[in-house]
Amino acid sequence: MEETLEFAERVHAGKPQLPLALRLIRNTGVRKRHIVQPIEQTLRHPGFEERNRIYERESKKRCPGVIEEALTNAGLVAHDIDVIIYVSCTGFLMPSLTAWLINTMGFRSDTRQIPIAQLGCAAGGAAINRAHDFCMAYPESNVLIVSCELCSLCYQPGDDGVGSLLSDGLFGDAVAAAVVRGSGGTGMALERNASYLIPNTEEWISYAVRATGFHFQLDRRVPGTMEPLAPVLRELATDHGWDIRNLDFYIIHAGGPRILDDLSKFLGVDRSMFRYSWTTLSEYGNIASAVVLDALRRLFEDDAAAPGATGIVAGFGPGITAEMAVGRWTAGLPAAAELDLAHAVGNPIS
Repeated sequence: MEETLEFAERVHAGKPQLPLALRLIRNTGVRKRHIVQPIEQTLRHPGFEERNRIYERESKKRCPGVIEEALTNAGLVAHDIDVIIYVSCTGFLMPSLTAWLINTMGFRSDTRQIPIAQLGCAAGGAAINRAHDFCMAYPESNVLIVSCELCSLCYQPGDDGVGSLLSDGLFGDAVAAAVVRGSGGTGMALERNASYLIPNTEEWISYAVRATGFHFQLDRRVPGTMEPLAPVLRELATDHGWDIRNLDFYIIHAGGPRILDDLSKFLGVDRSMFRYSWTTLSEYGNIASAVVLDALRRLFEDDAAAPGATGIVAGFGPGITAEMAVGRWTAGLPAAAELDLAHAVGNPIS
């Protein structure tokens, strides 16, 4: 955080909006983040083409190890995977990285590929939900989820609006992987999922795509979106016969401190119940689609969820979109679809 504030003051010195941006960055609760390049290189802009080349190089360098760890944790090998869902909003490859993974890591040639590129921070929840849907349709299948978010490659030195400066101090880089098994394993047994889009908010979180690459645009109304989304989460739990206020664990997208505080207030849930999301925000920043996977990793490592414990996963992103799932914790018992997590960030990106 200290380095972030120092660089912001130096790079954007004299800008009238800088004092407000510095105050907002200080209030994010982010203590540290990890990025794929040294900060001096990150602050330079070598051009969109070079940045995308770095994205390809770093994603191919960093994804395999995390994937191997996820497969090991799930007790599987590459040949057991039927679908790869790859989520990323910070670089572009065609064919998707899924093709490279299949060709280099021993996945079967008939492995299905599902790239998700434009759901931003909601894509982690969306990937879990689409994996759940697939396993419900094909009960013996195994789905690999890979999230590669190199947010620092979207830094734009010329963007000095408050929203841009705040995002520069909030987002971090991470790679995560998880396995959703159609049967067996230990983890969160997914039972129901849902999606919701707040009408007429598609311009509130967006990219402007220019010659210099992706320019992140954040509307000042975004932090207030938990008030209309809280009833949606409540309804999902109610439809499942549960009380949203009395679940055993909550895996919530850590978009920023107000997102977590407001959702806690509007759901009537003590903020300490969001502790895994708070820790992810503090130690890694907003790592986009990887947030929910890292928060789930912390739930696994805490080893505090008893069999049958009830919980919810919720990701929020552009649209404004919410992707939500509820389920119970299971340990080594067959279930409709279970989420077996890797150490989501693996070796921290530095």
